[in-house]
Amino acid sequence: MALHLVDHPLAAHLLADLRDRDTTPDTFRRRARDLTMALVFEATRAIRTRPVSVETPLETTEGRRIDQAIAAVPVLRAGLGMLEPVTLMFPEVRVGYIGLERNEETAIARIYYRKLPPLDDAFCLCLDPMLATGGSAAQAIHYMKEAGAKSVTMLAIVATPEGVAHLGREHPDVDVFTASLDRGLNDRKYILPGLGDFGDRLYGTF
Repeated sequence: MALHLVDHPLAAHLLADLRDRDTTPDTFRRRARDLTMALVFEATRAIRTRPVSVETPLETTEGRRIDQAIAAVPVLRAGLGMLEPVTLMFPEVRVGYIGLERNEETAIARIYYRKLPPLDDAFCLCLDPMLATGGSAAQAIHYMKEAGAKSVTMLAIVATPEGVAHLGREHPDVDVFTASLDRGLNDRKYILPGLGDFGDRLYGTF
C-alpha cells in the first residue's frame, strides 16, 4: 500500500478552512468539494487512456482520451460531501453507495445499506473523508472487492497513522490519497487535530 499526501499550497489553504471551527456548513461544503477535486486529480493519474487524433481549428494533432470506466463509492453519509467533484470531472461515472454507521461505544461500524454498480472493469474510488481507525474504509473496500472491483483507490480528506496501518493490513493493494496525515486518535477514536465530525459539519446537524 502507498500513502500519497497531496502537498500543495491550495490544498493546505482549503484544509485550514475545513479545520476551522467557525467555518459555516455552506463554506465547509464548498471547501470539501474543492479539496476533493485536488485529490481526484492526483488519484486518477493511473487511469487508462488511449491515443486519439484530434482536429483543432488549425490542424490535426495527437491527443489522449480516457479509455476506462470510473466508479465512485462514497461511504454514507460523510462521503457524499466528496461525490460531487467526481461527477463533475467524470460525468459518466458509475456511482454506488455503502452505508456504515459507527457505534459510539465500540467505534465499530455496522452496514445498513449497500448498492453498487458494475465494478469489475472500472477504475474504482472509495470516498470516505475521515480515515480514522480504518475500520469503515476497510469494510467498504471489502464490499467493493466482493462486488468485483479489481483494484480500489482510497480518497480521504484527513487520515491517521492508525487508520493507514489498519487499511494496509486489510488491503495492502489499496493506495490512499489524502490532504493530511494527522497526529492520531483520541480516546473516543476521533482524529486529532482533525476537523470534527465531517457529516455534522457538512450538513449542520450538530
